[in-house]
Amino acid sequence: MTLTPTPEQPLVVIGAGPVGLAAAAHAQARGLPTLVLEAGPDAGSTVRAWGHVHLFSPWSEVVDPAAAALLATTGWTAPEPSSYPTGHDWADRYLTPLAAALQETGQVQVRHGHRVVGVTRAGRDRLVDSGREQAPFTVLVQTSAGLERHPASAVVDASGTWGTPSPLGGDGLPAVGEAEHAARITYGIPDLADPVVRARFAGRHVAVAGTGASAQNVLVGLAGLAGEGTTVSWLVRRAAADDAFGGGDADQLAARGALGSHAREAVESGPVRVVTSFRTAAVDSEPGSTLRLTDLGGQVLTGVDEVVVVTGYRPDLTMLGEVRLDLDPVLSAPSRLAPLIDPNVHSCGTVYPHGAAELAQPEEGLYLAGIKSYGRATSFLAMTGFEQVRSVVAAVAGDHEAAARVELVLPESGVCGGSGTFDGDPAVGVEGGSEGGGCCAPAPVLTSSTR
Repeated sequence: MTLTPTPEQPLVVIGAGPVGLAAAAHAQARGLPTLVLEAGPDAGSTVRAWGHVHLFSPWSEVVDPAAAALLATTGWTAPEPSSYPTGHDWADRYLTPLAAALQETGQVQVRHGHRVVGVTRAGRDRLVDSGREQAPFTVLVQTSAGLERHPASAVVDASGTWGTPSPLGGDGLPAVGEAEHAARITYGIPDLADPVVRARFAGRHVAVAGTGASAQNVLVGLAGLAGEGTTVSWLVRRAAADDAFGGGDADQLAARGALGSHAREAVESGPVRVVTSFRTAAVDSEPGSTLRLTDLGGQVLTGVDEVVVVTGYRPDLTMLGEVRLDLDPVLSAPSRLAPLIDPNVHSCGTVYPHGAAELAQPEEGLYLAGIKSYGRATSFLAMTGFEQVRSVVAAVAGDHEAAARVELVLPESGVCGGSGTFDGDPAVGVEGGSEGGGCCAPAPVLTSSTR
């Protein structure tokens, strides 16, 4: 059974990002005492880490309804719904005032500089069965003053994945030499509007690893430095890059489709050279201070000045080592959610409605939510997280009817990516992996030759 949150044993939410604060807003609306623990110095610290990046969802899709209702009582002015925020906008204009509004209610505590390092059942490690379901959780927290233990009736882990980027290595492991050359490797989208960062990449040969929306952002940004002599080698693990640009006009998120179109233009217009079937194995120094990248098959890329790695993120499950989890062996996502988001079998940008039932763990009252719930899967949208925590908080409150009433229609990407395929394999065209029809529009074709 899930224990009822009380002031002595509140609902604990890990992470004061968009999904964590949305969970707190839904809990506040239901009168549930809640403690939000944030590792960073303020709300949305992770969002601020990529604050220069524009979201491809408009404001209307990145503000949780319960949070908006609470903010409206404070005189908050909602941003223009059809405009697109940057990460900094999202944090400054929404997350920061939301955290303050939650704190002002007296029902929600938001504590910054509190890094959760462990979750367990009170007095019981993972091996102990006796009395487990009746015991509250204990959340171990690292603060500037030392370790603290906090009791909890239920726990929502919305801590995200930002701190654990996937490595450059093409087989999921770090490339040999990756750590030694870390000063020349950037993980995530560099802020090319920053003069110092711009100078780092201007006039250089940059290798970009990754094919998702973040990689597209990087390609477009670096293509803008072509006039300063910047050249780009785009490392694509597949045998072709034809389907790496998204659905274009078929994408129901217009900004996401436009991003893919701009990335394709960067490839077709000249500054970006595509290097296919390249799965990095090693990074070495060359004479003249450049780098040499070698792939698992012996293919070599020379004369590289900088490397940008945008190969996704993966969840850090260390803090959950003493609780019982049921996670998919491929994605590290909750096992009941994984079939709905696994790119090996489902890559059309569509996510079926899901909530507490799919996110719950064997430990009654423990839920993974937000992008962490997706494990290594991609295409997570804020709307998904808002609906997740609405359902989860309803379950914690004992409102099982509301928890089961999950309604979510997300915009399709307009392309089936088949991201589980290997070099030379045919692209996955339908759910289940066979060719001969698609679950969405066909992938756009790159018409110009790759150099």
